[in-house]
Amino acid sequence: MKSMTVTPPSDNRIAQLIDANLDRAREGLRVMEDWCRFGLKRSDFSIQIKDWRQQLGVHHHNIYRKARLTSNDPAMGVSHPLQKVRATPKAVFIANSSRVQEALRVIEEFTRSTDPKLCEIASKIRYETYEIEIKVINTTEGIEKRQALENCSVYLITSNRKNLEEIVLEALKAGVKIIQYREKFLHDFEKISQAKCIASICKKFNSLFIVNDRIDIALAVDADGVHLGQEDMPTKTARKLLGDERIIGRSTHCLEDIKNAEEEGCDYIGIGPIFRSETKKQLNPIGIDYLRKGFIQTPLPAFAIGGINSSNIKKLNQINNLRIAVSEAIINSNDPFSKTKELVKLLK
Repeated sequence: MKSMTVTPPSDNRIAQLIDANLDRAREGLRVMEDWCRFGLKRSDFSIQIKDWRQQLGVHHHNIYRKARLTSNDPAMGVSHPLQKVRATPKAVFIANSSRVQEALRVIEEFTRSTDPKLCEIASKIRYETYEIEIKVINTTEGIEKRQALENCSVYLITSNRKNLEEIVLEALKAGVKIIQYREKFLHDFEKISQAKCIASICKKFNSLFIVNDRIDIALAVDADGVHLGQEDMPTKTARKLLGDERIIGRSTHCLEDIKNAEEEGCDYIGIGPIFRSETKKQLNPIGIDYLRKGFIQTPLPAFAIGGINSSNIKKLNQINNLRIAVSEAIINSNDPFSKTKELVKLLK
């Protein structure tokens, strides 16, 4: 392929700033590449970013390198206080992505007539970094959600109550880290309004907010994910609608259900009902022995569900790393805070 002609800038200062911004862009891309490689384990992202870095390297011509300004650079070593508050890898990635985009914009503006090929490449990469930034943010948030899920021990499933928001608030204060919004009676307008309110409360406590069944409502209120039953939408379809960053849970009632949930890429499962449940009266309890087998066989975070309360939870003591999902035990309690505290303590 025939390359475009590179004309040395008539002003050496322009060559200096092109050199500086090529360095800046490539350095920023390297930070982005390494986080995708080692932090996110996303070879597709890191390979793409590496290719951009190499493209810029090919066009980092000697006319720019020879003009390099170092010891006489008046801004050398100048930092900004905000650089010290990037406390998370996501913040570091975003800062370097912005750094790359800004550097590429400078390159575009100063190479339009003298180095059109570099100008074209800089423009193309700049727009592509906008897209990969969103993908990386979503991927990072997905990882953070799944890490939070691992640390959840008591999972509260809501039911229709006039003071539901107050109950949820008390449960969160007492240590619940995941709430599932389950509502079978209200109209959609009311469901969305109530779900938004509870989602907002969950965010204040850095807790996960899951919507039962309804992917449309989950998306409408920016929930952390959905929980699906055995007769609900296939996981593959749900994943296409929700994206990789959101959590998908699935109810399971036998070992085959558990295996299918794993193979489909679910993020967690509910196993039950363990005891007879007022919420799912039509389902027969699977029993503690079956629950133990399920917990042993799955690597997924698994929540025992169905009729669990402070009176019978001691029957599950022999199960390691026990997680429970409850509804009536907290929702119908006269003191949701104390009841939640009791359940959390019993699990510890």
